[in-house]
Amino acid sequence: MDTRPISEAPCDACDVVTVPTRQGLEAVDILRRGAGDGVGPVLHDDGCDTLGFLVPSGTAAAWDVPGSTCTETDGRGLRVATEPKPPVAGADWLLPPGEADLATDPAVLRAALGEAARLIEAADSCR
Repeated sequence: MDTRPISEAPCDACDVVTVPTRQGLEAVDILRRGAGDGVGPVLHDDGCDTLGFLVPSGTAAAWDVPGSTCTETDGRGLRVATEPKPPVAGADWLLPPGEADLATDPAVLRAALGEAARLIEAADSCR
């Protein structure tokens, strides 16, 4: 049985949480400022419309954060190594493996995305 914390889960069959770029960048900032809560590898699409956070396999089954989707990739060929080439065509790394934790803890990501949404809403209401 694997006794590592979820944030240290092996990312050889990760799920991907996809969010709009603005919210995702805010969440990355929140996660990187957090005390001990790391952010795993993050992808961005070529059009810079979305960010994809790699999370442990199985996250998609219970993911319910409005404005985001979580795609189950187990068995679909998404394998992340420390090589610089992104595992998805039409994407590139914002935070590549090796510069980030193995996977982002889903609970920590959920909290960061919620905080990011509140910050964006507050900023937009000041206009």
